[in-house]
Amino acid sequence: MSGVILFGTGSPVLLDVDESLHRAGLRVEAGVRNRPGICYLPDDLRHLTTDDLDPSLKAVPFLVPLFTPAHRHTAAREAAAAGFGEAFTLIDPSVAAPRRLDLGPGSYVNAGCSLGGSSRFGIFTFINRGASIGHHAQFGDFVSVGPGVVIAGQVRVATGAVIGAGATILPERSIGRNAVVGAGSVVTRDVPDGCVVLGNPARIVRRDIGGYKGLPVP
Repeated sequence: MSGVILFGTGSPVLLDVDESLHRAGLRVEAGVRNRPGICYLPDDLRHLTTDDLDPSLKAVPFLVPLFTPAHRHTAAREAAAAGFGEAFTLIDPSVAAPRRLDLGPGSYVNAGCSLGGSSRFGIFTFINRGASIGHHAQFGDFVSVGPGVVIAGQVRVATGAVIGAGATILPERSIGRNAVVGAGSVVTRDVPDGCVVLGNPARIVRRDIGGYKGLPVP
């Protein structure tokens, strides 16, 4: 396998995924524009819509280069409905992946990250640049981690949660389903489902938000 389809082209994080693929010696076979609006796919790469898909392309593994968990969830379902069968998992070659690591299909780990051993990450996890995640992490599906996040050992993060850039989560804490940890926050206690926490120490500022940007992952 030497190529990957990027399904969804409306986020600037697509450029980071493209660079990680290049460093891994893989090429972008095409980008699939599944929504109208701005497209971040470079002009030198093949642009397609869901109506343009050649059947042979559907055998190519796909990645969803979108940070918002609900958008990634929707695009993954659309890719499956379009006939794509294999979600590709990508760890940037700059990352020293531990031997005991369970990283779900469709997940992406950006450059400069540190991953602890004996950790499990669900499907379509997105871990952005320079994040540090400790040992025995337990992540649900469609979790998004921003740049420079520090997550200590034995932390649990439930499905659809977002950890904002530069946040710190202390050991053995739990982040609830579709919860949001604001950028730069320091989490010293568990975060309930569907809450936004901010500050140092982080405190609940909103409840029942649905999810990041108001959009839950079911």
